[in-house]
Amino acid sequence: MKQKFDVTGMSCAACSAAVERAVNKLEGVESAQVNLLANSMQVEYDGAAVDENAICRAVEGAGYGARPVGTKGAAPAGGAPEQDPAQAELKSMRTRLIVSVAFLAPLMYVSMGHMMGLPAPHFLHGRAGAIPFALTQLLLVLPILYMDRKFFIVGFKSLAKRSPNMDSLIALGSGAAVVYGVFALYRMGWGFGIGDMELVDRYRMDLYFESAGTILTLITVGKYLEARAKGRTGAAIKSLMDLAPKTALVRRGGAEVEVPVEEVAIGDTVVIKPGMRIPVDGTVLEGMSSVDEAALTGESIPVEKGPGDRVIAAAINKAGSFAFKAEKVGQDTTLAQIIALVQDAGATKAPIAKLADKVSGVFVPVVMVIAAAAFVVWLALGQTLEFALARAIAVLVISCPCALGLATPVAIMVGTGKGAKLGILYKNAEALENAHKVDTIVLDKTGTITEGRPVLTDLIPLAGQTEAELLELAAALEKPSEHPLAEAILAAAGEKELPAVERFEALPGRGLKATLLGKTYYAGNARLMEEKGIPLEGVGDTPHTLANQGKTPLYFGSGRTLLGIVAAADPVKPTSGAAIKELQAMGLAVVMLTGDNARTAAAIQRQLEIGQVVAEVLPQDKEAQVRQLQAGGHKVAMVGDGINDAPALARADIGIAIGAGTDVAIDSADVVLMKSDLWDLVNALRLSQATIRNIKENLFWAFFYNTVGIPVAAGALYGFGLVLNPMLGAAAMSLSSVCVVSNALRLNFFKAKQAHGAPAPAPVENKNADPAPVPVKGETNMQKTIHIEGMACGHCTARVEKALRGVPGVTEALADLEAKSATVTLNTPVDDEVLKATVEAEGYQVTGVQ
Repeated sequence: MKQKFDVTGMSCAACSAAVERAVNKLEGVESAQVNLLANSMQVEYDGAAVDENAICRAVEGAGYGARPVGTKGAAPAGGAPEQDPAQAELKSMRTRLIVSVAFLAPLMYVSMGHMMGLPAPHFLHGRAGAIPFALTQLLLVLPILYMDRKFFIVGFKSLAKRSPNMDSLIALGSGAAVVYGVFALYRMGWGFGIGDMELVDRYRMDLYFESAGTILTLITVGKYLEARAKGRTGAAIKSLMDLAPKTALVRRGGAEVEVPVEEVAIGDTVVIKPGMRIPVDGTVLEGMSSVDEAALTGESIPVEKGPGDRVIAAAINKAGSFAFKAEKVGQDTTLAQIIALVQDAGATKAPIAKLADKVSGVFVPVVMVIAAAAFVVWLALGQTLEFALARAIAVLVISCPCALGLATPVAIMVGTGKGAKLGILYKNAEALENAHKVDTIVLDKTGTITEGRPVLTDLIPLAGQTEAELLELAAALEKPSEHPLAEAILAAAGEKELPAVERFEALPGRGLKATLLGKTYYAGNARLMEEKGIPLEGVGDTPHTLANQGKTPLYFGSGRTLLGIVAAADPVKPTSGAAIKELQAMGLAVVMLTGDNARTAAAIQRQLEIGQVVAEVLPQDKEAQVRQLQAGGHKVAMVGDGINDAPALARADIGIAIGAGTDVAIDSADVVLMKSDLWDLVNALRLSQATIRNIKENLFWAFFYNTVGIPVAAGALYGFGLVLNPMLGAAAMSLSSVCVVSNALRLNFFKAKQAHGAPAPAPVENKNADPAPVPVKGETNMQKTIHIEGMACGHCTARVEKALRGVPGVTEALADLEAKSATVTLNTPVDDEVLKATVEAEGYQVTGVQ
């Protein structure tokens, strides 16, 4: 079983390594992964051999606190129950910081003010004031020691448990400075007692109380800034959680009742009014509206919803009202699953983190050895006790296991959070890292590259028929049919009133026979026409041309006359071509796998310029194709959406599921593209590359900092006149952790690349509008770009698009908020002034039309 725990008291990578070691030693524990950033631990264990209490005791035995996630009222070791541990810790740290600074300021004034000529009380001056001078500093440093006692409690406890951490280094360094200061105070007292004023003068200026206070205060400053920055890394998860509405409007007992969202049950009818957020997932029962799903899928254009359409929790209803049946509630909603995925991804470790973990496990003991060696070596070389002690303290406080421990998790947390905002879900840190290693992309065709449903592409009327007459005849004949191509014909006909067929007979493998208005008609493939004696010679190469274009021709005839040909195809998604070109430009090999016939596959290959295509592949053979590519040394990413893609998704180095696909495909995948848009694959790979690059930068600077800083602190450059003061070492140590976290936060500025040159989307069926003109063979569509000022949000783009789609001759309109423009597709010429007036009537300014 798998259980998540909150862990308290950790401060660096050595802490997380100690906790992992303690838990992994337990019999029955399969694996324990600690997330230093989130102060959490995920444990896989055999419930029959070990339980939660044993795991918590093991963590406490290592010097830390633990409790299972979701345990209310449970207290971390040594503390009271906390509603929000992170916020409570930040508040406590702020108080410690304020008090520490308040006492450090006078401490620094007393200890170093005279060097800058600042006035000080007379009794602190000169040899006579040596003892009051030292005692005043000791009294001022005591409150700082008390406020920051956590470093000493945790540090020495970890040292006693033989798992020293960063707190141990700080406790030893600052503690040594205080102990030396007390020792100096005694030596001055002894000097006064025996009349040795030279002894008094020597120790009067070597007290180190200010060093201890400064070290603790600077590290608290660094920890506070680090905690604040770390809090921002989880901003994406917090913003997702804030999307969930607290109440829902439900029909109960014939009335609409507002209830807490937790009380919505599966099967309830939920009512949604304009401006409301959808509380749970379900299927629309009645009503029509447009829904903004941008927060979940990244899709900026509102989606039309009607009876039978799926709606997801946290989406915003724009206009219109509807009612839907609740099907997924609580933790089963899409929003809850997205949040869980992002949290789980942040809690897992990327393979690249193993290097930092190995180093962190031995880092603190090695630093303590180096500090001790520096102390002994400088004493042996004839330096004073004060000099040798200063070098040892500097080594202890400049060492930074924190930077090493934070290098990977902060970048993973920010990267997965940014992906969630873009509609790209990485299921774990390993998927996020491995995505950048891919060199081969295997794409399923149907539903991935193409829309996954046929649409009418060509109307070729013959024997005196018009296009409208052929479409009406085809729709009437196909209405009783269950053939997939019948759906395409009926969709093109829209809500047009159709005559009812009197007799209908399906002819398996060939087509259909039907009687309409007393006349017998046939619709089907060429074989059916030949069987019925309907000649095809008059159509020339048209069927062959259509087939080569990946289209399926349907023949319609009556008696001995061919009345026309209707062609349908599964259209390529608008951005698929641009995505494939971009993937190839990134140096990736693209392979298309499809169970479709070789001729259709070849048509798609020519259209999209795909390098390699494997057609007529059985579902079970897709996995074998992926395995074959891997055997050739390739790192393979498989992209698919269907049940038949699940084995291949699981086999691939990275399985990527298109979001509109089946639950089986999504469960088998490592990455989910919520928008069902192949272009998101480009951004998923780019985000992976950016995150891994960020992690490598963090690790480089963390290693570089320690590699250079520790020798300098030990006195390696003393011969060149460069000696590092312990206070500067503490400042550098704090700054290094803040720099690592700040560098990771730069991932929030990752910009999703936009698809360019993508063909305009095919007209979408609108049940409330007149049917859009069907593209006819040989017809060319014209595009115009309207430059618009004043659009400020998704509502604005939706208004502009709706207005432009209402202009006669406009088949499609897409507004781009970032580009401040709208692109319209026309099937007949439309005057620029008409387009301009339409947009300006909505309250926006048109600056030009191209």
